[in-house]
Amino acid sequence: MKIKRPAMAGTLESSDVQIILEPNPGSGIEIELNSDVKTTFGDAIEATIRQVLDEFSVTDAQVTVHDKGALDFVIRSRMQCAVCRAAEGKYDWGKEDPNG
Repeated sequence: MKIKRPAMAGTLESSDVQIILEPNPGSGIEIELNSDVKTTFGDAIEATIRQVLDEFSVTDAQVTVHDKGALDFVIRSRMQCAVCRAAEGKYDWGKEDPNG
């Protein structure tokens, strides 16, 4: 999916994560992670973000993450939401492959 416009998902509440996804044409994936637990869980958080981007075939995006202690499934769902909003696409959650 191509990221067409900036989009945000999530909140800055405790145990949540706010993700801002923006187009980054021709520059690949860039992730800025802000988290109090970055030294312990930063690699895992980034891996989850990259995994979701791979699942949606996103190759160029600027991702800004403000983590407030979110669990992996919350990070994953916020990323999925941000991608769908930014790509202005619809996803059939009943299918295995987000690309069709």
